[in-house]
Amino acid sequence: MFIDFLKERKWLVLSLLILSFYLAPLFILQENAHIRVHDNLDSNLAWYKVLARSGQMLGPLQGIIPQIINGLPRNALGTEYSGIVWLYVFFPTMIAYGISQAVTRVAAFFGMYLLLKKHLLTDHKWRFFQTGAALAFSLTPFWPSGMLSTLGMPLALWAFLNIRKGEEIGKSLITLTLLPFYSSFVLGFFFFLSVISLFWLSDVFRGKGWNLRFFAAIIYMSSIYMLVEYRLVFSFLYKGEPNSRDEFSYAQLPFWKVVHLTFKNYFIGHTHDMTLHTLIVLPITFFAMYYVWEKRFWKQERVFVLLFVLNFLLSVWYGFWFYKGWAPIVKHFHFLNTFNFARYHFLSPFVLYADFALALKILSTLGRNWRKTAQTMVILQIAFLFLYNDEFIYHQKPTVKEFYAEDLFKDIKNYIALPQKDYRVASIGIHPAISQFNGFYTLDTYNNFYPLSYKHKFRRIIANELAVNPIIRKYYDLWGGRCYIFTSQLGKHYMIKKDSKRHLRNLQLNTNEFKKMGGRYFFSALRIDNASENHLKLDKIFVNKHSAWKIYLYEVM
Repeated sequence: MFIDFLKERKWLVLSLLILSFYLAPLFILQENAHIRVHDNLDSNLAWYKVLARSGQMLGPLQGIIPQIINGLPRNALGTEYSGIVWLYVFFPTMIAYGISQAVTRVAAFFGMYLLLKKHLLTDHKWRFFQTGAALAFSLTPFWPSGMLSTLGMPLALWAFLNIRKGEEIGKSLITLTLLPFYSSFVLGFFFFLSVISLFWLSDVFRGKGWNLRFFAAIIYMSSIYMLVEYRLVFSFLYKGEPNSRDEFSYAQLPFWKVVHLTFKNYFIGHTHDMTLHTLIVLPITFFAMYYVWEKRFWKQERVFVLLFVLNFLLSVWYGFWFYKGWAPIVKHFHFLNTFNFARYHFLSPFVLYADFALALKILSTLGRNWRKTAQTMVILQIAFLFLYNDEFIYHQKPTVKEFYAEDLFKDIKNYIALPQKDYRVASIGIHPAISQFNGFYTLDTYNNFYPLSYKHKFRRIIANELAVNPIIRKYYDLWGGRCYIFTSQLGKHYMIKKDSKRHLRNLQLNTNEFKKMGGRYFFSALRIDNASENHLKLDKIFVNKHSAWKIYLYEVM
């Protein structure tokens, strides 16, 4: 027993050491680190800073954030009971980011480890696979602002299975109490809890009793989420003015594209819950499934088979949610269009890596050489994930310092020499989050919840550009989360660096509408050849060595 304890501790310490090395660049490099831009630097990190200095952290349900679109609803920036927003209040941006990454990955590791050890791979001889699969899971490149929305699912399942069995009730309830404060209901746990509810129902129909303790735990965690996400609940129930989500249109794809999307998600994954499972994890599970099929071990390996099938069904659901054949139904039930039910794929990382662990166990039972092969596969998957560190894969993107370019925008602020609240700006060729991060009041933004009337009003500024380019017209009209100054020439490109030799030709903006909305300046990443036709004059060009951008400051005449 003592020897088993030492072996367990050895693998745990080694795993945490590897995690520490993985996280080290964030704390060593800080703002000189390279991290994800999409749905991260271009949005959430700026939102946290805007919220922290807005004075609206604890603002009323009908409060607004004046810095964004002349009054972004406070509820659009989420709940103040989410732990991540307070990290950005008390710490500099990259320290907060690093702490959040560390908390999430350590919790993910122990959650998967406890689940495997207690419920899926219970024999001590599977210690290596318990820690190896848990470490691999914790290294997956999750969406940073999702926190434990996906990576916390194994920990939650561990707690629910404990309660289902009537074991470790206290620890499990503490777990279910704390998780909602560092995860998102709509970006993960809504889908998890609905599946857990089906699991409870299956127990009932299989004659295992009502298990009211298990049912109460589901209601308990759901209730905590409702309290934590009270702003979301209010926005859903309160029928105020129409918002941008009311024009969302998901059901647009023909059947063959739906099939393509299904298999793309199954074999490659999704950007918000990347698992890097294609080269090692999936082939191992396929091989194990073949062995189960050949030996007819359906009953002995029923959990493995269930997870294997569920993983595929999650991709089928994801792909077919966008099938245009559902359009009449979606139009009839409006909430189906405003809430993205395709996100059941957020269960995929947890399902995949739990199934991977079970597949490794199956391989190990085939003999000594197969056991060594299984161990090698775990190590290779961990190495692959480690090499997918942000610092490696985003090394050609701007660093955090270069992206937000605080010195450059400070120069612009000083040049304008007016209080930032007294004028409005918009960006061309760069994300408006950069201006927001630097304190400018923007007419453009990236948010999935803002007044529909504003979307229509803003559209007048870019109507001529949208008319020329059907891609950005469809992108704006059927979604509109990016309320940007789109141009037909640049399309969906908003990372134009300072070394670009391009010019904006034949730009057609309605600067009168821009001015009516309070707009005064455009921060353009490119020179506008026909600026005078758009009633714009170039005030000054800003560039420095610490910025990824060259900013042409245009003022509306």
